[in-house]
Amino acid sequence: MTSSIRPRVLTGALTTFSLSIGMIMASGTLSPASAATWPTASGSQAVTSTISVSGTKDYGMLRLYGSGDLGTGSQDEDQGPILELAPGAVVKNVIIGSPAADGIHCLGACTLQNVWWEDVGEDAATFLGSSSSNVYTVSGGGAKEASDKVFQFNGAGTLNVSNFAAQTFGTFVRSCGNCKTQYKRTINLNTIEATYKGSRIVGINTNYGDSATLKAITIVGDTSKKMIPCQKYIGNNTGAEPTTNGTGADGTYCKYSASDITYK
Repeated sequence: MTSSIRPRVLTGALTTFSLSIGMIMASGTLSPASAATWPTASGSQAVTSTISVSGTKDYGMLRLYGSGDLGTGSQDEDQGPILELAPGAVVKNVIIGSPAADGIHCLGACTLQNVWWEDVGEDAATFLGSSSSNVYTVSGGGAKEASDKVFQFNGAGTLNVSNFAAQTFGTFVRSCGNCKTQYKRTINLNTIEATYKGSRIVGINTNYGDSATLKAITIVGDTSKKMIPCQKYIGNNTGAEPTTNGTGADGTYCKYSASDITYK
């Protein structure tokens, strides 16, 4: 991947973008309205080494951004995250600024509540852990400028994402296509707004039994309907690029109906 240096975001900067289906409030929920306002940071803190989080941490809308080894702003697959969550950890009300390094890593089941990424680095969040009982929850928040993926699902279990807005990305959620250890993964997306440009909402591996359920998905600005709601792949554990295996709802791997996808 090519590297790029992203400008540091000024404290208190306010960014807005259109939301056709609702407004994302500071609580991280969608409610009937015509526009959303990204939260204003309560302050900014440079992060020079990964912060480990256990239990529940409420950042009060503090902006965290990478510095030093975490401040390259590159697409390096091996760079560290800003936050690393222990199994069962909960992070609330935080803005991941720029540079964002590799965002947030969950080492097991975790909850991300009202988390905002102003300029995604490699990935916004990566979900790890080998237990099929792991449940990863993303509730509220938003992410912009993910040249590759927003959420990378490498572990086992179930990922639930709701009330979330993404703008300008490659893939919104990707089940790892070529991890050394592969698992069956279940992805549930509910009340998501994806603003073009974006290539895929979700990518899953049919050969490992993945499934993705999409509900209340609104795609904005994609008049040609280029964005793929659900891309199927044949995954592998060799590190090779996975091959595609079709697109669209099938009731088994990609679970949604035409009424679940709205274009604005």
